[in-house]
Amino acid sequence: MGNYDSDDILKDFYIPDYILGHGLERVGDFSHVPACPVIVFVNSKSGGQRGGDLIFTYRTLLNKNQVFDLRETAPGEVLQKLYENLEILKQDGDPLASEIQKRLKLIVAGGDGTANWLLGVVSDLKLSEPPPVATVPLGTGNNLPFSFGWGKKNPGIDRQSVMSFLNQVKTAMEMKIDGWLLVMRMRALKEGSCDPIAPSGQTNSLNAFQQVFETDPLYMDGFHTYCGRFWNYFSMGMDAQVSYAFHSDRKLHPEKFKNQLVNQSNYLKLGCTQGWFCTSCFHPSSRNIAQLTNVRIMRRQGQWEDLHVPRSIRSIVCLNLPSFSGGLNPWGKPDPKKSHERDLTPPYVNDGLIEIVGFKDAWHGLILLLPKGHGTRLAQTSGVRFEFKKGAADHTYMRIDGEPWRQPLPVDDGSVAVEISHTSQVKMLARPFCQSKSIHEPSSLIS
Repeated sequence: MGNYDSDDILKDFYIPDYILGHGLERVGDFSHVPACPVIVFVNSKSGGQRGGDLIFTYRTLLNKNQVFDLRETAPGEVLQKLYENLEILKQDGDPLASEIQKRLKLIVAGGDGTANWLLGVVSDLKLSEPPPVATVPLGTGNNLPFSFGWGKKNPGIDRQSVMSFLNQVKTAMEMKIDGWLLVMRMRALKEGSCDPIAPSGQTNSLNAFQQVFETDPLYMDGFHTYCGRFWNYFSMGMDAQVSYAFHSDRKLHPEKFKNQLVNQSNYLKLGCTQGWFCTSCFHPSSRNIAQLTNVRIMRRQGQWEDLHVPRSIRSIVCLNLPSFSGGLNPWGKPDPKKSHERDLTPPYVNDGLIEIVGFKDAWHGLILLLPKGHGTRLAQTSGVRFEFKKGAADHTYMRIDGEPWRQPLPVDDGSVAVEISHTSQVKMLARPFCQSKSIHEPSSLIS
């Protein structure tokens, strides 16, 4: 671990090889119990070249075997192997294994799609003591890290910056957040495909929105069924189209996207060329949300009811966390009196409710920059259902947690529906005074 005077500090994060399954027996003195043992996952392709540099720094500070490149190693395999080894060691009476399992924390560095992927893995593994997750902002939007107080600018990759981040992880508080399942069903086509189309030049997506088959409990005979999951947001319409164009351009011309500020500038330019600022010229009204789909919401008593969506809305966002488009809050802070009249509650991240917000265009989105700015608040609900109208459009654009795709729609069949429902909760690590608010924390109450 080097001869730095910071060695004693780093011991609090260090996991020895035999715990990780790289040694058959204990070698050396491991009497020190780490206060905050971590497993680090980094997407080496995120943040230009910063991801690879960040891996190098973490490996010089910690055991290199507790730091993983997500482009080379699947997180599910890592965590499954680790927890199986911990159980074996605990049964053999190893006291360190038990303490590490209790105190383990995960760090994931990448874009929102990368974080979504890891959260899904943690949820699916159903571990006996699932570890909380800290997110490093290494993408373009960085909505997940910003929501929990980790900032939205790409981090420093030098030794001192990484040590500072590790110490913040050690003192961070845990906060559970809701996870949401997105299921889309359409009648099986006689010919052609309605598979989601990834952005140009992208052969695979970390957070794939995929078709399920007969072995999956979600499968329904006679239908194509696709599913995905999100922790921050699902959006459909014009904003997802701009995101799709951005990802396509970045995949085809990676040399133009080496810097976070440049990336954000390119995103704004694409918003203009895609017509997000001049929708009447570039975006046909037939693709506006109300003309494309009927929206239904689940009321608290378990009844579905129609949701009125103004005809001018071109983009709809189902939001779980208070951060969208690089840290903006589309829901805002509703006036308590108006909230009571409309049966709205403060937007907590773990109350089993999701906020639905609409936008007319990018000019409408710029309102979010104002102190009390917000989108068109449509509803708060425990479930959402989009029923697409027959022949309204041959495709639309969708996005979950920063990962966009182009969704073909069968024009001769109106039996296409997307349903969003609550699925699980995971534990995040949050810094004090972060944007996200928990329903279980008195200090989170919004006046």
